[in-house]
Amino acid sequence: MDRLIYVSMTGAKQAMNRQATVSNNLANVSTPGFRADLDAFRAVPVLGGGEPTRAFVVAQTTGQDFTPGVEQFTGRDLDAAIDGDGWFTVQTSTGEAYTRNGGFEIDAAGLLKTRNGLTVLGTNGPITVPENTNVSFGSDGTVTGVPRDNPANTIDLGQLKLVNPATNLIAKGSDGLFRQRDGQPAQADANVKVQGSSLENSNVNAVSELVNMISAQRHYDLQVQMIQNEDTNARSAATLIQFSS
Repeated sequence: MDRLIYVSMTGAKQAMNRQATVSNNLANVSTPGFRADLDAFRAVPVLGGGEPTRAFVVAQTTGQDFTPGVEQFTGRDLDAAIDGDGWFTVQTSTGEAYTRNGGFEIDAAGLLKTRNGLTVLGTNGPITVPENTNVSFGSDGTVTGVPRDNPANTIDLGQLKLVNPATNLIAKGSDGLFRQRDGQPAQADANVKVQGSSLENSNVNAVSELVNMISAQRHYDLQVQMIQNEDTNARSAATLIQFSS
């Protein structure tokens, strides 16, 4: 009885954690460039002075689904999508981080930023856009300025720092950004290509995630039912012992 309740209790807890992962994926179904989180479960034996047959369940985040999302043309000059593998580079308070979300903006100081206010990095640092200037992105990440009052006089504003580290070398943070596991900045990769005036949609499959949510809820209900059944059996056994004595 003790073992069954312990396993069911931890199983119910991890089913709730899985629900949280699925809920986060569904909440980001419309976030450009979002990579869905994946969960897996495993049994872990309890180490200590008790019986060695005791075990509990843990959920481990196996990583993310790196399947590219569908690329969508937006017609917006400040939008960009990665063609194939690769990442945009942004500056955070702890160093460089990487994202597939190419929905950029220009702040009051003329710096190219993400919609969350992070500075977008080029190969030579932050990219500054002069006032009254439109922006276009070349396939190699080149950023070109087009003055609104003189469209024929284009300006070279720099080049986006595009990187492509191996997926096993990067980890996703709580802010949704990816960083290299060793904490070092990734090297620019000239093979990464960009599509201007486009955004990559989230790779979350809403239908699959809804199915996962239902499955996790049923798993939770099953674990709770097992605990309740075992409690009923224990009470019945105690009653029989009282009668026999």
